[in-house]
Amino acid sequence: MINILFGIFFVLHGLVHLLYFGQSGGYFELQPGMVWPDGSWAFSRLLGEAGNRNLASILLVLAAIGFVIGGVGIFAKQAWWRPAVIATTVFSSVIYLLLWDGSLQHLDNKGGIGILINLAILSALLAFRWPKFEF
Repeated sequence: MINILFGIFFVLHGLVHLLYFGQSGGYFELQPGMVWPDGSWAFSRLLGEAGNRNLASILLVLAAIGFVIGGVGIFAKQAWWRPAVIATTVFSSVIYLLLWDGSLQHLDNKGGIGILINLAILSALLAFRWPKFEF
């Protein structure tokens, strides 16, 4: 039963990345006035805002796919789910850190909560080696 809950959690965590994809792609605003990922300290000057948004969109779709694959791996009782989720969790965190605008204001709109969730996932999987499934 717990494996189903974890599988659902990882799939949903991946789907949240698609919300940020919609924001970065300009399909909708997650919150009024939210401009994320504009002003990225790593990419805005290099790529411009349009290029920065396109890069963010691509990377977020890849992260979403990675988490969904990890969740499906749990549902299918495959041992490779753990490295898939670990790699995707690190990838997701790096995305949000590189797309951050450097401001400490409204971190929740810039992936701050996602990074905290990713840190909890990494702690559980790496430090505590939890959960341990029977497959």
